[in-house]
Amino acid sequence: MAEVHTKLNGPDLVEGIALADLPDGGKLLGHCGDEQVLLVRCGDAIFAIGATCTHYGGPLVDGLVVEDTIRCPWHHACFDLRTGEALHAPAFSPLACWGVEQRDGRIVVKEKRKRAVPKRRDGRSREVPARIVIVGGGAAGFAAVETLRREHYQGSIVMLSNDDAPPVDRPNLSKDYLAGKAPEDWILLRGESFYAKNDIDLRLNANVASIDMGSSEVVLAGGVRIPYDRLLLATGAEPVRLTIPGADQPHVYTLRSFADCKAIIERAVTARRAVVLGASFIGLEVAAALRTRNIEVHVVAPDKRPMERVLGPQMGDFIRTLHEENGVVFHLENTVSSIDGTKMKLSSNDILTADFVVAGVGVRPRTELAEKAGLRVDNGVVVNAFLETSARGIFAAGDIARWPDPHSGENIRVEHWVVAERQGRTAALNMLGHREEFIAVPFFWSQHYDVPINYVGHAAQWDEIAVDGDLIAKDCLLRFKRAGRTLAVASIFRDLESLEAEAEIEQQMAS
Repeated sequence: MAEVHTKLNGPDLVEGIALADLPDGGKLLGHCGDEQVLLVRCGDAIFAIGATCTHYGGPLVDGLVVEDTIRCPWHHACFDLRTGEALHAPAFSPLACWGVEQRDGRIVVKEKRKRAVPKRRDGRSREVPARIVIVGGGAAGFAAVETLRREHYQGSIVMLSNDDAPPVDRPNLSKDYLAGKAPEDWILLRGESFYAKNDIDLRLNANVASIDMGSSEVVLAGGVRIPYDRLLLATGAEPVRLTIPGADQPHVYTLRSFADCKAIIERAVTARRAVVLGASFIGLEVAAALRTRNIEVHVVAPDKRPMERVLGPQMGDFIRTLHEENGVVFHLENTVSSIDGTKMKLSSNDILTADFVVAGVGVRPRTELAEKAGLRVDNGVVVNAFLETSARGIFAAGDIARWPDPHSGENIRVEHWVVAERQGRTAALNMLGHREEFIAVPFFWSQHYDVPINYVGHAAQWDEIAVDGDLIAKDCLLRFKRAGRTLAVASIFRDLESLEAEAEIEQQMAS
């Protein structure tokens, strides 16, 4: 078989480039051997790092440099230019780094540096706990255990998940994996060996019945008690279940877990038509994925426009048109009143037929454990800026956490994957005794066919939407404002401007 050569872009950085070719603040893509390398100049300092984000491979040359960090244009991961360390989710793995030398007015890249073990950070204000228990096997729970071991925590970690699979990359379940464009080995956030190697006691299919705060123990459904010194509640959210007649039939699905996704894919192999209930992000990502599989898709939703509540009328109209151009049929301002086999009766009295149904009618936070334990609950588990609940030593992160957002000035709860991961990291640091406030700007992305939508900030209400660009041309940025202040920004193919908007919102708080 002939050897396959991958085309490398940019100059050979081992041979070097002229210093003048890399101005202050500049980025330059080149290669060392058979690896793409990105040069970044910050004043007199020059860094050489891996050219692609370790999350989904986003091109960092198109990213944003902020002080001595670089942010990915696709999903806003952030890396330390000096060490390559992943600082902000959704990336967890570090970038490779190379040595750099300046001589005779030229920049020459030297050998790849050995991956440095992250240093233990200073500033712990309390005694380090001996036993940490994490309830939940989603984004926040995974980020917490990963952070604990990265921070050299040597104590006991027990992770209790009621799922039957280790933590997975849930956004992919409604995007590329469901569409058949991503292999299964992409889905696990880390292979099962990661937990054993890092001495993490991951217990799957573990149902937690209660928290005994008097004895500092978590009680499983079978009566087993697990002691803790610090506890993280990361129970996430669960899909709202349909209560209409026929909703309990086997061809009616929700999508939350890896098993849910596999079941839908199995049904889709022989199906010709599907009905999606709900015009939410999940519902319409499912619709797009099923259309990629050449399944006829009907979407039934009570909304006047898809996603209008979050993204406004302009983006709602654009999304509807995009899906209709790809063959989706909408039945808006409508609901399904009953399901009888393959037939569905709508509130308009119309009848739809389908081989299967996917219900994406929303989720609700799983706060029952917190409520039973007597923790403060108000549209989520109430936490302070350090993600600590009303009980000392018990933290909450992810979809259940309602925290004081310094950017909007409100107590908010959001159901975003990246927010959950970043909160898991912050909660882990604070369980170790650091006092790190959670100040990250909320971010999420949604994918519809070949169109990505990035959203930074949080705007529950706004009085103005300023549109820059052209939605129809899929080149736009929308600013959601209240009293003249930008609270959130949504964009399509404006990746750098999305990153800049994120930095602007951060700066608003700092100023």
